[in-house]
Amino acid sequence: MARVLIVPCGCRGRALASALVADGHAVRGTTRGGGEEAIRAAGAEPYVGDPDRIGTLMDALSGVTIVCWLMGTIPVPELHEGRLRMLWEKLVDTPVRGVVYEGALPQGEQVARTAAQTWQIPLEVLDADPLDHDAWLASARGAIDRLLGL
Repeated sequence: MARVLIVPCGCRGRALASALVADGHAVRGTTRGGGEEAIRAAGAEPYVGDPDRIGTLMDALSGVTIVCWLMGTIPVPELHEGRLRMLWEKLVDTPVRGVVYEGALPQGEQVARTAAQTWQIPLEVLDADPLDHDAWLASARGAIDRLLGL
């Protein structure tokens, strides 16, 4: 099984964490602070880090195989462009071997696709509606399974 990092680990992230833990995966979920107990209750290891400050996430990548960048309902351009690009640049020197990207902005998807091609790190883009909980969760789990070759 794999270790999966979920950034951020809000409501959808915690649902995904619970499903992945039930499947036998180790999960680490990020919060800017204050969400640690909810992440722990989902069965994941909480990690305090801010996706707006990529440096705060670097220690969270230890032992991680898959990163889930779940920002689909956060339409802040910098999180889908500059910060996302910076994350990909850092992933090259980590054990991460796949990224699941849920984006709110088309330019973020282009950043992810370009980075995946440049650094040869496999990418899965979530296109399920985050408001359709069951479809979104199935899509996210499927993306992780494909990245892991399951």
